Amino acid sequence: MIRIQNIPLPLDGDLEQLRKKAARILGVRPGALEELTLVRQSIDARKKQDVHYVYTVDVSLRTGEEQAVERTGKKNVSLVLPKPYLFPEVKRRSPSMPVVVGMGPAGLFAALFLARNGLPCVVLERGQDVDCRTAQVERFWDSGLLDPSSNVQFGEGGAGTFSDGKLTTGTHDPRISAVIDALVESGAPEDVKWSHKPHIGTDLLKGVVTSIRQRIEQLGGQVEFHCTVTGFRREGDRLKAIVTDKGEIPCEVAVLAVGHSARPLFRTLADEGFALTRKAFSVGVRAEHLQETIDRGRYGAYAGKTELPPAEYNLSWRQGERACYSFCMCPGGQVVAAASEQGGVVTNGMSYHARDGRNANAALAVSVLPEDLPGSDPLEGVRFQRQLEQKAFQIAGNNFAA
Repeated sequence: MIRIQNIPLPLDGDLEQLRKKAARILGVRPGALEELTLVRQSIDARKKQDVHYVYTVDVSLRTGEEQAVERTGKKNVSLVLPKPYLFPEVKRRSPSMPVVVGMGPAGLFAALFLARNGLPCVVLERGQDVDCRTAQVERFWDSGLLDPSSNVQFGEGGAGTFSDGKLTTGTHDPRISAVIDALVESGAPEDVKWSHKPHIGTDLLKGVVTSIRQRIEQLGGQVEFHCTVTGFRREGDRLKAIVTDKGEIPCEVAVLAVGHSARPLFRTLADEGFALTRKAFSVGVRAEHLQETIDRGRYGAYAGKTELPPAEYNLSWRQGERACYSFCMCPGGQVVAAASEQGGVVTNGMSYHARDGRNANAALAVSVLPEDLPGSDPLEGVRFQRQLEQKAFQIAGNNFAA
């Protein structure tokens, strides 16, 4: 397989033009290309008078691929050998099923890949399934009535279900393609495989999440909704059971994929003697803008062309370990209330697959370092977050009262 990078294409270009350009770079006829696979699509908007797409493709020739690469002598042309992700060999099995705690992205994919490889799990989620959860979230948005166990943070799919469905990472791990393939198999749009900033959308993600859960169940997994972990039973340094509000579940291997907002479980872990370590985290605000303003700033005279998606932006500043940056930018989206505890204000951003809303929004966050916090309690950061959320709630309440 030959990989060709940085192929420019006009906004109205198509796959046939891309094929012809790839063939021209290799010095062969377009018909000599047996297969062409999109690897990456991005937008070059550095010159506002020439906004265009840039592609990376993999192509195959019937014979002579190595010679074709050598003949071009170009840095953007190379031989590649696809390396599919291989699940580690299972060398030891427990008499009890593994338990995965949490049904956000980490928990869902841990359970899916374990089940695919002959290790079906018990999956525990304190919130509800997508359908019940959607009704609870919409009630919260309409009336302010919060269910602390099932909300924008807790429930099937985790916080991501109501947070846009962006698929971004700064790593180049080979497992990423396996995760993307699983999402597409479960109903995500095909373009998440090659888009520079892949995006599913909250409206489509609900069905994708449900499909993954159903596949876990088809492979022998068990899913328990509205089930909260309250403790762990151990013998010496060995786990023997997960304790829940519905009783004990025998377990020797557990994956805690509980997410950022599982504060009661963090306290349980600390109280039961598990080793916890402070880590840096971020806090901030969410800013909203007119989408057409962002489009003009990024695309210039090309703003509004149907061939271009709503524009995004990224801001970043760093000094030593301290950073201030934009995060979770949602083109054509909306700001949503996302509290998981009574008496606190938390906001998030989301957009549907079409991203056709009037506004854009993004978080502007700053890092909080372990040394910023007093004392030695590993949960000091949780207390700090709560204080900010409660203060925001008081400010919002006073403004409404005024």
